[in-house]
Amino acid sequence: MTKYIKIETERLILRPFSLSDAPEVQRLAGDKDIAANVRTIPHPYELTAAQGWINSLDDKLEHGEMHLAITLRGDKQFVGAIGLIGDSANECAELGYWIGKPYWNRGYCTEAANAMVRYGFEQLNLNRIHAFYMTKNPASGRIMQKTGMTFEGTLRKCIKKWNVFEDVNVYSLLRSEYLKM
Repeated sequence: MTKYIKIETERLILRPFSLSDAPEVQRLAGDKDIAANVRTIPHPYELTAAQGWINSLDDKLEHGEMHLAITLRGDKQFVGAIGLIGDSANECAELGYWIGKPYWNRGYCTEAANAMVRYGFEQLNLNRIHAFYMTKNPASGRIMQKTGMTFEGTLRKCIKKWNVFEDVNVYSLLRSEYLKM
């Protein structure tokens, strides 16, 4: 995966994070409603944690993880994050994302997810992209459906978030299915 990827859509720019994004990452991801539905985001989410995460992204990229900032095309406002965690041996990746609460219900996450799926199949030549969401967050499942993903099943009590075991639903899209879309 390349370090300097930039993906443009009709309304968004997906770009590498910079340390200057840390305050907005902390503010938006630090919202309890965001943190509750993303397995890797703690609450409270301190600024130093956001800075540390951003500083770790070059190393993550070396290991097949690509994380991009989602920004609005016009004013470059940071609205969320999206990524692919690759498994090169199996030519697949896990799609993950979150959008700051002030930007919900505007289609930004679906637009970004579609762009990442397209990038994964057309640029990375992946065979499969999959995603998970906690069943208590059905809006995330609707985004997966809008990318053309197929429901594969429920993993019962698969994730422990804040000392509670959560069920997760799994969706995926195969390259062969993507090419028919």
